[in-house]
Amino acid sequence: MSYKNTYIFSTLPRTHRGQPIVLGGDPKGKNFLYTNGNSVIIRNIENPAISDIYTEHSCAVNVAKYSPSGFYIASGDQSGKVRIWDTVNQEHLMKNEFQPIGGPIKDISWSPDSQRMVVVGEGRERFGHVFMSDTGTSVGEISGQSKPINSCDFRPARPFRIITGSEDNTIGIFEGPPFKFKKTKQEHTRFVQAVRYSPAGNLFASAGFDGKVFLYAGDTADLIGEIGSPAHKGGVYAVGWKPDGTQLLTASGDKTCRLWDVETKSLISEFMMGGQVEDQQVSCLWQGQHLLSLSLSGFINYLDVNNPAKPIRIVKGHNKPITVLSLSPDRKTIYTGSHDGFVTTWNSATGENERVAGDGHGNQINGMRAVGSSVFTCGIDDTVREISAEEKAYMKTEIKLASQPRGMDVKGDIIVTASVTEIATLQDGRKASSVPVSFEPSSVSINPEHPDVAVGGAGDNKVHVYTLVGTSLSPKTELEHLGPVTDCAYSPDGAYLVACDANRKVILYKVPEYQLAHNKEWGFHNARVNSVAWSPNSLLVASGSLDTTIIIWSVQNPAKHVIIKNAHPQSQITRLAWLSNDMIVSVGQDCNTKMWTVSDI
Repeated sequence: MSYKNTYIFSTLPRTHRGQPIVLGGDPKGKNFLYTNGNSVIIRNIENPAISDIYTEHSCAVNVAKYSPSGFYIASGDQSGKVRIWDTVNQEHLMKNEFQPIGGPIKDISWSPDSQRMVVVGEGRERFGHVFMSDTGTSVGEISGQSKPINSCDFRPARPFRIITGSEDNTIGIFEGPPFKFKKTKQEHTRFVQAVRYSPAGNLFASAGFDGKVFLYAGDTADLIGEIGSPAHKGGVYAVGWKPDGTQLLTASGDKTCRLWDVETKSLISEFMMGGQVEDQQVSCLWQGQHLLSLSLSGFINYLDVNNPAKPIRIVKGHNKPITVLSLSPDRKTIYTGSHDGFVTTWNSATGENERVAGDGHGNQINGMRAVGSSVFTCGIDDTVREISAEEKAYMKTEIKLASQPRGMDVKGDIIVTASVTEIATLQDGRKASSVPVSFEPSSVSINPEHPDVAVGGAGDNKVHVYTLVGTSLSPKTELEHLGPVTDCAYSPDGAYLVACDANRKVILYKVPEYQLAHNKEWGFHNARVNSVAWSPNSLLVASGSLDTTIIIWSVQNPAKHVIIKNAHPQSQITRLAWLSNDMIVSVGQDCNTKMWTVSDI
């Protein structure tokens, strides 16, 4: 057996209220990049469904920037480490790793010759440092500001200058190399969030939480004037220069982006991004013809200069861990639900996506099943809700449960939910019957051919099998495991039940006698197995684990298996589903949705 990663539907940037996010641009104009958790995500700007992920940092990454040559990317993390790695090879070989400051890095900038680099942030001894990208040798000090530095930029022309924007409301000006503190500018009255040179280096702009944007001369740092008065009603998080330096894009917490004429300092157009808190704009990037802005929700907006009222495209998805996964009956649509209660629908062929509208659970979703034209979800708000697949919106249906649901399954018009205190059957929008439980359930699966329901026991290390007659459940048998049962699933033909547990085992049972289907041990995972899923032809089982691997097992040849190592690097796999007999979808704690083609089975 062999496998290949076919698609990655990437996570959105991880945003935090009141914090600017840095979007990096590729000097060749093809890609843009951002961070989420331990990952740096590189996305194609023309087709954001094409992406690549770098996951070598051992803690959360805050910022990543391309070198002007385009051959390297530098990424800085919470611990103050900077990794410089190659963009040409698929493996992204590391060139260097340095520790310039002893705390979170907030921004990085390269010199135009790609030889020097400045990093700034919140260090213990200092708030920034300038060094050679090849050797790490110091080429100056970043000093003269008394609080953490949020933003920095290298002048893209000689004589070289560095500018920094700090939480002490000042802009620092540095001359070199070696770089020395020259002076501070004190026009802002609140935190300075962004400083950026124009592409030619003849000007630079600064933006702050006071809603103001100022323009300065690139070489002398003399104040030229203020853009707008003020530029925005809320804090300004980012500025982006047009490649020819004639216009400036600003992104603000007042939920707008604005386009300014640099020469006249007057407003050209305003992009209204919505009225909700999550419509605050926390970053922007001007990359060739593309104007990108980032909402607090994590959505990436492609702004339309000719029609400011409506973005050309909005890239949606998740930026919190994905907890549930389901497929439409025709397997053309993927549904993913996350830790923060949002559900996204994906076109499995193109990666085009849309967020489900309406009032959902508002917090973690623990179960999801797509049946017919509906998608049912259960969450830790103790309810089961229904989504219209056609309208991509929650319906008014809401069924209250007695306790927190841990899993659900649907057969025909009957929903079975496993909650902390009971197993309940639901029909026609209400609870039809329930069975109290003394163990803690983890998952539910209904046999498509027999009247059996399997419930995984996380509390007592057993799979509990019930018989379902009408809407009534009665206990049938119990299957012992050596660790808490985390998931179970009947095969599509109803002939098998597979269950996985925290003891690293995947166990296959023959139905209806519930005997072991073979004497081979499926125990190649190194940690708790979180999820199991069947191929449509009932010949293959996929299991996903805390150990970041996916294993494909063959029912006909139990000794045969293929291990997809590091399927979601540094992240446990939470759910799996089969799109076809040779294609799997996996989701994980890293907020990414990946598709894998498996061959020679």
